[in-house]
Amino acid sequence: MIIKELMNQGVIMLKNENIESPKVKARIVLEHTLKKTREYLIVYDNKEVTPKDRDEYVRNIKRLIHGEPLQYITGIQEFMKLKFLVNKNVLIPRQDTEILVEEVIKIAKNIERPEILDLCTGSGAIAVSLAKYVKEAKITAVDISIGALEVAKKNAKFNGVSKSIEFIQSDMFIKLKNRKYDIIVSNPPYIPTMDIKNLPKDVQKEPIIALNGGKNGLNFYKEIVKEGVKFLKKGGYICLEIGYDQKKKVCDIIEHAKIYNGTYCKKDLYENDRVVVTKF
Repeated sequence: MIIKELMNQGVIMLKNENIESPKVKARIVLEHTLKKTREYLIVYDNKEVTPKDRDEYVRNIKRLIHGEPLQYITGIQEFMKLKFLVNKNVLIPRQDTEILVEEVIKIAKNIERPEILDLCTGSGAIAVSLAKYVKEAKITAVDISIGALEVAKKNAKFNGVSKSIEFIQSDMFIKLKNRKYDIIVSNPPYIPTMDIKNLPKDVQKEPIIALNGGKNGLNFYKEIVKEGVKFLKKGGYICLEIGYDQKKKVCDIIEHAKIYNGTYCKKDLYENDRVVVTKF
């Protein structure tokens, strides 16, 4: 079988299962399986494929059909113009979160040698991006999941910023003791528990611990707002990613704390409220 025929087989398999963007996904999986570029597949589409590669490609296509995210199959996701390793232990970094990172970069660049805490770091996408684009930043990245932290450490090394980030396995603030930060940033779990079963099949394959925000999706915001003040320097910021319909609820949590000021919200590319920032 030649490359062109194998590609067509993948497209047909995905189409038959009503998978979105079958041509694009079939090509990306083939690039990954053969470890070749898109240009190579076009130029050498008549080249023979080994039976081993053919079988692996079909297995990967079946993984897609069974709902596994494409990024878990390829093991890579791009974020903030950087490449990140991903697997089943971490939430896949999304473009929406770039809005959060860009806002933190903007704030951090006005602070001399900023100290930043990234809660629920997951793949380390936020921490690594900040270390890459805010050269003097000292970053602490926290996650409860050891598996996630292993991925985050690899991503720090992969992107050449290991020396700028300290990784701590902790349930939120518990192991941080008396540390103080200029910025606390977090993309916490914020999906209400009962809504998880209605998420797309591929999203449900991502770690539930990284999705489940409790009964109303607000558990982590309440804890960050309540406990965060103990870990902020005076004038420090809390920067949060939120669900598209959570602006009022999260802002109410902040307002009721009566210790923060200057709260504002940033929208994502689809004009959804996506980031809330407040100041101690």
